[in-house]
Amino acid sequence: MRRRKIEIRRIEPDGEAASYAAGSGAAAPAENDSALDRPPGRDRQFVIALARGLEILRAFHPGDGPLGNQEIAQRTGLPKPTVSRLTYTLTKLGHLVYLERLGKYRIGLGVLALGHVALGAMGIRHIARQHMQALAEHTDLPVALGTRDRLSMIYAEACRSQDTMSLRYDVGTRIPIAVTAMGRAYLAALPERERAYLLAHLERRYGTRWAEVKKGIDRAVREVAERGFCCSFADWQADVFAVAAPLRLPDGSGLMAVNCGGPGFLVEARRLIDDVGPRLVDLARTVEAAHGVS
Repeated sequence: MRRRKIEIRRIEPDGEAASYAAGSGAAAPAENDSALDRPPGRDRQFVIALARGLEILRAFHPGDGPLGNQEIAQRTGLPKPTVSRLTYTLTKLGHLVYLERLGKYRIGLGVLALGHVALGAMGIRHIARQHMQALAEHTDLPVALGTRDRLSMIYAEACRSQDTMSLRYDVGTRIPIAVTAMGRAYLAALPERERAYLLAHLERRYGTRWAEVKKGIDRAVREVAERGFCCSFADWQADVFAVAAPLRLPDGSGLMAVNCGGPGFLVEARRLIDDVGPRLVDLARTVEAAHGVS
C-alpha cells in the first residue's frame, strides 16, 4: 500500500522553518552575513559596488514574495538611495523584475541562468546522484548533498525514494550550518583556522545560545574524527533527526557534506547511528574516489 504523504510546517523561535513531504522548506539566515565576504582592511582589487549589487540579490530568500527597496535596505543594511540605484541597474540587466503595480521587485531569469550554469559545472552532483538515490531507496529517507554559503548550507543535490514520507527539501534549500548534521559535518572537516573563523561569526549570531550550540559543534568534531559522520537529533528542529558525513573533493575544489534523516516519529536515532551513518561514510568515500578519476 502506498504511504500517504503528510505535511507539517512549523516556525521555530529563531525564525527557521522546517517543512515535511509536499512542501519545499528553506531556512532564511537570521541576519546579514555580508561581513564574511569583506576583505580585511583596504583591498584595491575589491569592487564595493559589485559586492553591494550581489548583496541585493542575496536579500531574496526562497518562499519570499516581491520586495520593495525599503525591505531590501532593511535586509542588507544598505542606505535606501543606494538600494534604489542598484535595483534599477539590476532590473536593466535582467537580474531583477520590477512589478510596477506593487512597486516591488522579484528575482529575474538572469539569476536563474547563472544558477543553472553553476549547478551544471558541478560534476560532483552527477557522480553522487546515483549513489545518493540508491541510499534513499534503501533507507526510504531523503539524502542531500550540500556545501557552505556564508553561515548556511545550501543543497546542491537531493534524492528521495518514491514512497518517502519525510523531510522534503530540494536543490537550493538553505539550512543553518551550526545546528544541523550537514553543517556540523562540514565544520568538523575544515582546517582548524577556517573553522575558528566561522565559529567567531557564529558566536556573534547566536549570542546567549552560543555555549549550547558550540557543544553540539564540538561533539560533531569528535564524532567525525572517530567514526566519519556526526548527528543532530532535535538540535535544529524538535522532530528532525539526521546524520551527515563530510565529502572532500580530491581535486582541491572544495568541501561538501552529505546527509540523511527525517522526522523523529519516522526514524529512530539508533538506526541512523548503526546503519545510515556508516552507509553515508561509504557513499562519501565512493564519490570522492570516483571524482578523483573522472
